[in-house]
Amino acid sequence: MVGRLPLVALAFVVGMAAAGLMAGMLQPLRGFVGLAHEPAIQEPRKSEGKDTDQKKIIVRLTDEQITNAQIELASAEGGVLANRILVPGVVIPHADRIARVAVKLSGTVAELRKKIGDEVHKDEVVAVLESREVADAKSDYLAARLTNELQQDLFERDKALWDKRVSTEQQFLRSRNLAAQAKMRLNIARQKLFALGLTETEISALPDEPEPLLRRQEVRAPIAGRVAERKVDLGTAVGRDNLETELFVIVDLDQVWVEAAISPSDLPSIKVGQHVVVTARAIPDKAEGKIIFISPLVDRESRSTRVVAELDNGNGHWRPGSFITAGITIGEQPITLGVPTNAIQSINGEKIVFVRTAEGFEKRPIVVGRSDDQSVEVVSGLDAGETIAATNTFLLKAELLKSSIDED
Repeated sequence: MVGRLPLVALAFVVGMAAAGLMAGMLQPLRGFVGLAHEPAIQEPRKSEGKDTDQKKIIVRLTDEQITNAQIELASAEGGVLANRILVPGVVIPHADRIARVAVKLSGTVAELRKKIGDEVHKDEVVAVLESREVADAKSDYLAARLTNELQQDLFERDKALWDKRVSTEQQFLRSRNLAAQAKMRLNIARQKLFALGLTETEISALPDEPEPLLRRQEVRAPIAGRVAERKVDLGTAVGRDNLETELFVIVDLDQVWVEAAISPSDLPSIKVGQHVVVTARAIPDKAEGKIIFISPLVDRESRSTRVVAELDNGNGHWRPGSFITAGITIGEQPITLGVPTNAIQSINGEKIVFVRTAEGFEKRPIVVGRSDDQSVEVVSGLDAGETIAATNTFLLKAELLKSSIDED
């Protein structure tokens, strides 16, 4: 028995050293997330109308530590709770923001200035074609332009002679007729160039254009966006006679549509203009939009109705083809006092929030009522106007539990 006493003493010393080592390791971890190095403290707090004392539990944090922990603050105030129908859906491109860059003449692809994924601006040149058809049209226009200028000069001369009664009336009428015909042929040649895709600026520059460039035709983007498809390669013959006519597909994803299927039981509650909140598992953010279309038809197989909502997508998070969940607001309920859903934590079955104080954050038990996916009604335990932690409250909960363990 006496020989075993040194072993017991040695085990006790090793256990005390291990406990000290673990405490030293946890302290730097708390400092890494920006939380206070000293444990939460408890101070007596007298409750109104009661003789017993309650304890106010505070997690001490400085303003710098709150910023480092990315804890955002919010004020407890009244608001509304939304009644929503949750339905599955999919993101699709906005039908008015898709452009197919097609050719209007026969030719071959001489240049491709954009590839898949490139951004393009409206009226930017995306390809160059070489075509005998466009060369003939440009030549006809230049010839008609030259003939028109000559006939107009001859008409002005004959008109001046007729006014002085130097020439005959027959000569004046013949000159006027030829000038009108020349102007008409010029306008026809001009319209052909417009039909082939030339702009007013390009047509005006034709008289000064080098002859080798007359057979080349620039193809421009009709909208701004990104190249989603490229359907031709260099040297590809395009145009009529069953040849490929599309060069690119350009999509503008600054706005997208969400297509959802609504069951017959929910359809009477759905109206154009209703608010929609879109979420997805792979995307942490939420998007908000409005219903813009409700199909008058019911799908024969699924017995559901197609509903389309429009979303802003300036950040590019919502890609066409992504599966989402759409929350359609069908009603609202006012509440006297509410807090964000992320502000509430649960400890031993008790709902709590963290109220901002001069020392840090006070743990405050509350009684909750109704809720939606964004807000929770507070029935008691909190006063309107009090400032609470709205995000990253799990860090405060972890610090509170850690402090409780240290005190035990």
